[in-house]
Amino acid sequence: MNESLHIAACISGGGRTLLNIQDRIDAGFLHATIDLVIASRPDCKGVERARDRGFEVVVAETGDEASDLLDPDRHDLVCLCGWLKHLRIDDWMHGRVMNIHPALLPAFGGKGMYGSHVHTAVLASGVPVSGCTVHFVNDMYDQGPLILQRACPVESEDDTESLAQRVFALECDAFPEAIAMFAEGRLSLADDRVRIAPP
Repeated sequence: MNESLHIAACISGGGRTLLNIQDRIDAGFLHATIDLVIASRPDCKGVERARDRGFEVVVAETGDEASDLLDPDRHDLVCLCGWLKHLRIDDWMHGRVMNIHPALLPAFGGKGMYGSHVHTAVLASGVPVSGCTVHFVNDMYDQGPLILQRACPVESEDDTESLAQRVFALECDAFPEAIAMFAEGRLSLADDRVRIAPP
């Protein structure tokens, strides 16, 4: 894809994932523009951060409202950057909505599994490895086709915050990598699985 990829981003929290994507755009890693930021509530920290960065921000308090703001002619890709609402997936959105989850799906996913809740559950389970997953979004929480995963060890001295920091460091590379593959036309869906073409 020679033209710039046009992205709509959806946020519900601090906006760090959104700003990380923009940092990668500014650094030249991603040939893309973020044309619209949708926030699920007006008081989340990400709204202020996004506007400070020069983004247009629109508040949509339901997933249906957010879907109504998305335009297949304007947005090549929708990135869920800590978005916590259930997004209505219209026909055109299949294979064009991407999410990052702070665990190795299908483990530790589903409704209510977000942010610190995920890391607390990982620590309570005793598993030795965690990480992040980038996936396409379908109508069910965290069950869309997987694109890529990155893993890290769970250390014996970890608490929720330290594990979250380690996983977020992985997210900062994984999400832009998946977006870049999409922009290059390397991702396709077949039988609800993602196929990745070589560069």
